Amino acid sequence: MYSPRVNAEKFCELAGRLMRCPAAPYHEATVRAEAELICAQHGLPFWRDSFGNLLVRLQTAPATRPLVLAAHLDHPGFEIVRALSPQRWLARFLGGVPENYFRAGIPLRLLPGGSRAILAKTLDKKQFEIHAGHQTMKVGRESRLPPQFAVWEMEDFAVRRDRIHGRSCDDLIGVASILATMIDLKTSRSRVNVIGVISRAEEIGFQGALTVAGAKLLPRNSLVISLETSREIAPVKMGRGVIIRVGDRTSIFDSAATRFLCEVAQNLSHKDTFHFQRALMSGGTCEATAYQEFGLQTGAVCVALGNYHNCASKQKIAAEFVSVSDACGMVRLLVEAARQMPRYATLIARLPKSLQKLHTTARKALRRKS
Repeated sequence: MYSPRVNAEKFCELAGRLMRCPAAPYHEATVRAEAELICAQHGLPFWRDSFGNLLVRLQTAPATRPLVLAAHLDHPGFEIVRALSPQRWLARFLGGVPENYFRAGIPLRLLPGGSRAILAKTLDKKQFEIHAGHQTMKVGRESRLPPQFAVWEMEDFAVRRDRIHGRSCDDLIGVASILATMIDLKTSRSRVNVIGVISRAEEIGFQGALTVAGAKLLPRNSLVISLETSREIAPVKMGRGVIIRVGDRTSIFDSAATRFLCEVAQNLSHKDTFHFQRALMSGGTCEATAYQEFGLQTGAVCVALGNYHNCASKQKIAAEFVSVSDACGMVRLLVEAARQMPRYATLIARLPKSLQKLHTTARKALRRKS
């Protein structure tokens, strides 16, 4: 029976630490600092590139082909453009949320500082006026700093009945999965070569991922796996396991990479109660498309997400949510994939070998019956 070094309780602890640090595109410094602190506490070497993306490496078997795990720090939010008065600000929204969700009076949180505010009025498609509220969540030095961005005011993080709820499951569950995977591999002293790419500004055109790919920071022989939470679309179901994502709204990912992940998952499912799903998740375009278009062999995994981008039914803004067991299943799959990288060629060769045997049988059978 599998005994994870990072169990559900530990995973939720990691996710909670990250999700309690609100972020928006271009405004990821606080959550990035928390991710760096987690790395430092667990002895994982990390560094920032010139664009502010965070890279983490666990290289206990340097000759092994690198496995790259990619996720992003940001979540849709408001960027403050300028102050209109001491209590009013002009803001633009960065990220994908339909227009009919922006209703006057929706509570917001200004950052840094955590002061309460409200969405006052829409000026055009992506520009808004924000007004200060009457209560302040924090006092002290940060509360006196001019706001730089704003997020929806809601619970940062909670766990209820095997579900994580919060503003930014997308994609801090992916970031938590990278860190949990690398902590598990380091604690178990596994022989691996893993790079974590924790990028910025994904919600406005994969800017962090594109700068990493374009700068050629990753070895050209890397296998890149994009980690996401993705809108729950039939036939996938939340709670039925990690999803091996064969493609997104824009692209179909590398067939061999997908086959490798499926072989690893299938082997796990034979051992005990490991469940996985395989599907085209067409709810959006993910970083896998960016890495693939820059010439890197790329696959993807995700977990089903509720209230994608905080968009609930009846045009209400609400917390996102995912299954804890699905997220832990994603970590388990990634841990095993890292360990199985030396067997990559063997695993992806299973299907061609099986088809070759069927071909030989077919030739004999058809000749006899021709």
